[in-house]
Amino acid sequence: MYGFVSIPSGFVFDLIQHPYLQRLRYIKQVSMTHLVYPGALHTRFQHVMGAMHLMQLAIDTLRSKEVYISEEEEEAVLLAILLHDIGHGPFSHSLEHTLIEGVSHEQVSHLLMDRLNKQFDGRLNLAITVFNNEYPRKFLHQLVSSQLDTDRMDYLNRDSFFTGVSEGVISFDRIIKMLNVKDDELVVEAKGIYSVEKFLIARRLMYWQVYLHKTVIAAEQMLIKALARAKELSNTGTALFATPALQHFLNNRITSEDFALHEEHLEWFTKLDDNDIMSALKVWADHEDFILSTLCRKLLGRDLFRTAMRNDCFDSEEIKHIRSRVKDRFGVDDTEVDYFVYTQIIRNSAYDAERDPIRILNNKGELVDIAEASDLSNLEALARSVEKHTVTYPKEIGVI
Repeated sequence: MYGFVSIPSGFVFDLIQHPYLQRLRYIKQVSMTHLVYPGALHTRFQHVMGAMHLMQLAIDTLRSKEVYISEEEEEAVLLAILLHDIGHGPFSHSLEHTLIEGVSHEQVSHLLMDRLNKQFDGRLNLAITVFNNEYPRKFLHQLVSSQLDTDRMDYLNRDSFFTGVSEGVISFDRIIKMLNVKDDELVVEAKGIYSVEKFLIARRLMYWQVYLHKTVIAAEQMLIKALARAKELSNTGTALFATPALQHFLNNRITSEDFALHEEHLEWFTKLDDNDIMSALKVWADHEDFILSTLCRKLLGRDLFRTAMRNDCFDSEEIKHIRSRVKDRFGVDDTEVDYFVYTQIIRNSAYDAERDPIRILNNKGELVDIAEASDLSNLEALARSVEKHTVTYPKEIGVI
């Protein structure tokens, strides 16, 4: 995508070679999206390497505009963006709260960064400070985490490339060239406003066309329910095949407090990747438990459930009707039907003007919000949160 990606220092190379980073090679960037877009098999490792490359380009651009960035600060932001996804588990966001209750990948990232910092004798101190937005020069954190950071620039460009969805293509190189710093804030020069507008539109289109595609939603929910069923069976004494790392999380109910207090849980987590889940699904597809085997077999064979999506909510009678038909078709009871029928409310907005505005540096040297500076009539619409309601169910019962 970018040609040669250089590694700026021996320490950065050593960090990339660490098992915690190498694990990301075996975690898909966009989870089950490959079941809709077959090319979407790229990994979290590719993403963090790409984001680091874009960060280097951004630093070079800012320095060319006489923004002082020391060598220590440069290394810190490169390390921060390299480590920003280190806490992701198997299939990225899909299983985030399934294996460990109430623990996000951000929390795991913090724990792993602290552990790495100890292993490398405090050399990550500044990187962690920047990552946590505790460093005085705030624009450095914005390069790592904001509405126009190098993380988003890479994943939009990369996910568009590998899915083949051209609507997600962004002019990342032009956006980076238009970056500047004003009053310690990361801003975009006026000439870059149209590229940023396209970036926001691309983000909206990619969410509804790729990340929240209704078939992707169905596949991810089936994966979540298969793991939930496996945990339920394991907790009641049923022996299930699993790798040692997955077995640890199937056999133990681990809360966020447990995870923070006992380091063994974090150690087992660092041994988990997509391969643990896929090997289990293949074996569970032949398990005697009807629910587990059905979910796994359908998922592996891409015999996916159907998802209906609309702007207004499904009323209770509609859901009751779907559940009744599924119970009759599959011979399951009121508690078991939850493994086959699920509802969701999905919310997304492409731009949050209140929490983290994108500022445009106009020709007078003034800072204005992009919504004010833009002549794009629907930019305000991009800032509105779009809410959709879904219900997912086996397609054997027909269209509802």
